[in-house]
Amino acid sequence: MTDTTTRVALITGATGGIGRAVTDRLVRDGFAVAVHYAGNKAKADEAVEAVRAAGGKAIAVGGDVADEEAMAAAFDATEAEFGGIDVLVNTAGIMLLSPIATLNLDDLDRMHRTNICGTFVVSQQAARRIRRGGAIINFSTSVTRLQFPAYGAYAASKGAVEAMTLVLAREMRGKDITVNAVAPGPTATPLFLEGKDQAALDNLAEAAPLERIGTPEDIAEAVAFLAGPARWINGQILFANGGIA
Repeated sequence: MTDTTTRVALITGATGGIGRAVTDRLVRDGFAVAVHYAGNKAKADEAVEAVRAAGGKAIAVGGDVADEEAMAAAFDATEAEFGGIDVLVNTAGIMLLSPIATLNLDDLDRMHRTNICGTFVVSQQAARRIRRGGAIINFSTSVTRLQFPAYGAYAASKGAVEAMTLVLAREMRGKDITVNAVAPGPTATPLFLEGKDQAALDNLAEAAPLERIGTPEDIAEAVAFLAGPARWINGQILFANGGIA
């Protein structure tokens, strides 16, 4: 059992590019971590072993983020191992791109389930369980402001995440728990890079005043800020995009 002075974070989608960077960053800040995975247990176990090899504390927890029973079990396992949860980072999400006119509605349903329902289910568990002084950190996207073609359904799902995040922050009054969302811009993850040629990546890099595409580590720094020292930032969407929007 971790002693009660150790802060504990549960990170959904922790085997993805941003999720893994967030895991590593919070471990450097001294967090014990629950590494959540949806289907790839091997990658979660690999992340856990890396944390332990570096002297940190970690467990793997699995399940569909939109499944209430699975997420309750993930929270239960984290609390049983570490004694409580201080920070929830909800990086789990999927991005399926198509013009609105030709979008397969099955893809819309898939994004709705993971991005909206999943965020809601996990946020609900967090609202019931996070310890005082803790933080709930959801994930939106800068595409809600950029209006890129083919991102309509994805941006709509993340707009819903922003809405529930802002409402939940007000509902947590009196609990000393902050609720915010990070909205990354173009970030060099496998999910984002898939299907893009070098010319497209160069154009995206030039769009930002800092003249590059973000890295998962850039986004993890924003999460670490909200998870730790940023106690007076609450009910906000933090755009981590190098000034592109």
